[in-house]
Amino acid sequence: MRRIAFFDFDGTITTKDTMLELFRYRYGTAGLWWGFAINSPFLFALKARMLSRKKAKQRILKWFFGGQPLEEFQDTCDRFCADIVPGLIRPKALEEFRRLREQGFEIVIVSASAENWLMQWCQTQGLTCLATQLQVQDNRITGKIAGENCHGKEKVLRIRQHFQLESYDDIYAYGDTSGDLPMLDIAHRCFYKPFR
Repeated sequence: MRRIAFFDFDGTITTKDTMLELFRYRYGTAGLWWGFAINSPFLFALKARMLSRKKAKQRILKWFFGGQPLEEFQDTCDRFCADIVPGLIRPKALEEFRRLREQGFEIVIVSASAENWLMQWCQTQGLTCLATQLQVQDNRITGKIAGENCHGKEKVLRIRQHFQLESYDDIYAYGDTSGDLPMLDIAHRCFYKPFR
């Protein structure tokens, strides 16, 4: 019997948005708010649905990390994974991971956050990670997303690229926002905001 469970990351199994916490970790609270103040027109445009989520995200990423050498950026992400991410994980989510493993489930994180600051934590937990990928040119972070932001319907496309869902007897999915609904729709059992 083949079983698989797909989990959104930010908000579903964490208490905070990890991208914002990464900015805070690297630049401090004042640096975080300064960056958002400078980019507030783009955030307002996103809220008014005049700008896509992808373009707004790229603008913010470029402001905070654009032009940074990949090695330096990845070192920041790895330290963030070790220092901060464990304290953001909801205990009930870890309990669910244990319960699912006992039942033979493969567990996959499917996230709009970049794999740079998720992969190390996922590896330490023995989880597969499908996440947004960032563009690198001349060994530097550009701030752009490589391909599509792993959000909404893109989550399902990524899942189908890596897994033949028809071969699974049980498919579970866990999410907490409208961006997770397409992923929840492909599951036999879905859970919305399950760990709060």
